[in-house]
Amino acid sequence: MLDQIRTVAQGWVGKALLALITIPFALFGIDSYLSSAGNNVAVAKVGGNSISVQAYDNALKNMRNRLQSEGKFEQAQLDSPEVKSLVLDQLINKQLLSDEIHNAKYAISDSQLATYVTGMPEFQKDGKFSQELYDQTLSQNQLSPSKFEAGMRADLLAQQAQDGIARLGFISNARADEVLKLANQQRVVTVSEIKTKDFVDQVTVKPEEVKAYYEQHKNKLIVPEQVKIEFLSLAPVNFMRNVNVSDDEVKKYYDDNAAKFQGNEQRRASHILIAFGVSATPEQKQQAKAKAEEILAQIKKDPSKFEQLAVKNSQDPGSAVKGGDLGSFSRGAMVKPFEDAAFSMKVNQVSDLVESEFGYHIIKVTEISGQNADFNSLKPQIKGDLMFQKAKDEFAKQAEAFSDLVYTQSGSLEPAAKAFGGQVQKSDWLSRESGAKFFKNNEKIMSLIFSNEVLKDRRNTEAIEVSTDNMVSARVVDYKPAAPKSFDEVKAGIEALLKLEAASKLAISKGEAALKDLRDGKNVAGIEWIKEVTVDRKNAQGLTDLAMNQVFKTNTAKLPAYSGLADSKQGYLLVKVIKVDSSSLADEETKKAAKAQLNAALANEYIAAYKQSLREKAKVTVNEKLLLSNAAK
Repeated sequence: MLDQIRTVAQGWVGKALLALITIPFALFGIDSYLSSAGNNVAVAKVGGNSISVQAYDNALKNMRNRLQSEGKFEQAQLDSPEVKSLVLDQLINKQLLSDEIHNAKYAISDSQLATYVTGMPEFQKDGKFSQELYDQTLSQNQLSPSKFEAGMRADLLAQQAQDGIARLGFISNARADEVLKLANQQRVVTVSEIKTKDFVDQVTVKPEEVKAYYEQHKNKLIVPEQVKIEFLSLAPVNFMRNVNVSDDEVKKYYDDNAAKFQGNEQRRASHILIAFGVSATPEQKQQAKAKAEEILAQIKKDPSKFEQLAVKNSQDPGSAVKGGDLGSFSRGAMVKPFEDAAFSMKVNQVSDLVESEFGYHIIKVTEISGQNADFNSLKPQIKGDLMFQKAKDEFAKQAEAFSDLVYTQSGSLEPAAKAFGGQVQKSDWLSRESGAKFFKNNEKIMSLIFSNEVLKDRRNTEAIEVSTDNMVSARVVDYKPAAPKSFDEVKAGIEALLKLEAASKLAISKGEAALKDLRDGKNVAGIEWIKEVTVDRKNAQGLTDLAMNQVFKTNTAKLPAYSGLADSKQGYLLVKVIKVDSSSLADEETKKAAKAQLNAALANEYIAAYKQSLREKAKVTVNEKLLLSNAAK
């Protein structure tokens, strides 16, 4: 709630995003969702309460919208089970906290609420609470006082329930200094790798050892069952030769989608906003317009005063302090009246008044970058896209007929190939795994191929979509059952494996012996150390993660300090720490900030543990199937 109100105060773009994204969830919380869910199916149950699909779905959409607006995630990530679980966990935690507040009888009195609200910086004017500013902010966000105050009360109750727990997360100055020293500590180090591969030539593997390994592992050295297949695919490309697109269609598509074909052109602009509010009366709008016209007249008289007048008059706080500068933007980033005006202007041109839902804008374009893409240069691309789209449409129409024909004529793929202008193709030997990769990691087609009906009766598989807009039906031509690999097939591989295992043991043995001698103060021949480097936890100076981890695990009570790490594949890593420097102390301001971060992290851990304890005490059940289904997207 507090973050939302503060965001609202930052500018007209922020207000627009906020109204669309944060208000439904952050303001009203879980109670409004629960109360509006009716008899909807529950995606989770928390004690005696249910979290409905409707509540979950709305919260998920809000999360996706927020992440998309921040450009933090790709669509595949937004649809991932991890994001879904995160959203549900947040709803569960809110319900648990709400139940705890109710059971523990936490309360915020009307006077406490009033004191807090009237003291919020967002509603201060000339050092005191402004009823006018309060009403205006709520109006701009389409909130009634009762809804806003109910949301604030819920937030304060949640804060009250968690504050005592958070205060347990305290770290002393001495401990904070110690952590900071460790975090900033530098170590002068060198490493040496005793590599397995350097010992391979020293190893001899006897033929009887290879044979014994084969006999011992024969049941694992299996050639999986394999098939040779023929298959027929149906895709939009099958219909391309019958598709025609006229020049008139291309031109119409270009005109209808002009905004889509604007190349990479961007505009940088400044503006002065004179707002009139969401529910402005005609008189209020006229007053705002008169003020905007007065400012515009001053600018036309002296254009150099634009930035000065923006700082003084613009009611978009986010840009006003920068002389009205909004930075660079592409089409689609601004509301349409603003965008249409900005993209029709030249550099340093000042617009007439432009009315949007936020008020009256005076716009000045300060920079144009990138370029538009004209019709003639785009014509071949658009024509190709339209042809492919028509082919896709025809594919969608014919897909069912294709499926029916490979089923009714299941003894051969040739009738379907002739009917749809395709060509039956043949494969080499395929296992289930290699076949799935062959068909773009589609395991379903291979499951069908290895089914009794297809494998034994040699019938066509049903037509399935192995990838987007690509249907395939297949039939088995030949089959080989699973069988052990012959000794000759695997002999060379077994010999190489046994050599590697023996070489690894030699490398590790040499490494461990070298480490013992180094710790005893002896010189060790044949150890090649890299050039000394100074590292800290953020700067590895080319060392691997494995080496860095070992460097900071090394006990440095006595210098030089040595440690080692065995890797059954790579060999043995020796680490030598020559010097430790913990004197890099931060200034007091940095130390203070670091301590605050540590306290905050510790407080978050306590709060997380508190919420987990609530979850363990309550009976929480999650409908996993519903959570991951399309119904809850």
